[in-house]
Amino acid sequence: MSLGRRASTLMLSLLTVFTLVSCATREQPAGSAPPSQSAFPVTLTAPDGKQVVIERQPARIVSLSPTATEVLFTIGAGKQVVAVDDQSNHPAEAPRTQLSGFKPNVEAITRQNPDLVVVAADLNDVVGGLTAVKIPVLLLPTARTLDDAYAQWTLLGQATGQVPAADDLVRRTRDGIKQIVDGTPKKPLKYYHELGPDLYTATSGTFVGRVYGLFGLVNVADPADTPATGGYPQLGQQALFQANPDLIFLADTKCCAQTVETVRARPQWSTLTAVQRNNIVALDDDIASRWGPRILDLVTQVSGAVKRAAG
Repeated sequence: MSLGRRASTLMLSLLTVFTLVSCATREQPAGSAPPSQSAFPVTLTAPDGKQVVIERQPARIVSLSPTATEVLFTIGAGKQVVAVDDQSNHPAEAPRTQLSGFKPNVEAITRQNPDLVVVAADLNDVVGGLTAVKIPVLLLPTARTLDDAYAQWTLLGQATGQVPAADDLVRRTRDGIKQIVDGTPKKPLKYYHELGPDLYTATSGTFVGRVYGLFGLVNVADPADTPATGGYPQLGQQALFQANPDLIFLADTKCCAQTVETVRARPQWSTLTAVQRNNIVALDDDIASRWGPRILDLVTQVSGAVKRAAG
């Protein structure tokens, strides 16, 4: 993805949604009981408070949310998915298409003959358009907290007839995160989470910021946040240098080809504590921007970075 496209995507996230995520990523165990049709029809309450009625177990699901795609395949609903959007790059077997979650086209979606559509944002009035043609739509926006994410996974389990697997995913993830956090020393280290080399970042009020908060870390971007930035401000280099983070997390390794080496090569960055102490952590952009099952991988990586910095 080019830097220009990254910037456009980021600006869209500020207005609508930031992005359309080990052991927690495995499919439903082989030999497990098939989902029961007796659970349908089911009436679900979406995060926006609206009710969604699903008459029968969906057999043709379209996902326009990369996070939802990951969850669907993790809970064993992958065989029910017939199409996913162009940003759903995990797992590899997901039926990726040219459908867009940023510019959803109701006509293109309906050509997939779906009996359930999952979206991360109501752009281009996609929810109203699909509802008008009697296609159930489940709107699962960017999670703000881990509990928000768990609630969405549970909803996807109920929507697809994969309730036991979804409940198990929530339990395993919650327990795994607790174990990792409990085993990590709590120190108020300062950190900078980079979304792009133009110094866009995420504050502690975002989902990823709350993940860092589990470890007692202090976000250097918090003073720059305003209602207009929605948790994703752009820092000035002077402000970043004054804050002098102990840790730098790079969530722009894919989009912008940033590495530990490129950060070290930036003018004057060698004066930062994080650079001097080799506390630069290269993340997977996708995992760091989604609220799906691979969150356990992110928590593991952050824990390792904190242990090294605190040691």
